[in-house]
Amino acid sequence: MTDAPRPPLPPFTADTAAQKVRAAEDGWNNRDPHKVSLAYTPDSRWRNRSEFINGRAGIVDFLTRKWAKEHEYRLIKELWCTGGNRIAVRFAYEWLDADGQWFRSYGNENWEFDERGLMARRHASINDLPISESDRLFRWPQGRRPDDHPGLSELGL
Repeated sequence: MTDAPRPPLPPFTADTAAQKVRAAEDGWNNRDPHKVSLAYTPDSRWRNRSEFINGRAGIVDFLTRKWAKEHEYRLIKELWCTGGNRIAVRFAYEWLDADGQWFRSYGNENWEFDERGLMARRHASINDLPISESDRLFRWPQGRRPDDHPGLSELGL
């Protein structure tokens, strides 16, 4: 059985790439590792910080560990540029660790998609900044970011 296409499909325009970015943000904000993994090819290859991940089972394992550690996770992604079957994204997310310390993590991702719109490669570079609770900017209820919530550019990030 092959995976069903996940529109929008490459080659991407600025509009369809932005749709793909928002769909990825929504998926990650729902924090369901199994559901998120279906947006990737079965043999997808990742580099996330210093960790290398291969395939959907590896993605599920990675995301399960990630969200067990990063409580109150809220993410905003923004399209940086696109060409053909590739998209570059910048993002920030806020999270709380087990000791009660808030962080804002900033990063960039490079994505490559197959012809069905599944992500085959994801390369992420991420830095964590400790913040105080009063410095938080991502305060919507857990889950999808509301459409009227400012994005990264509007927040000055």
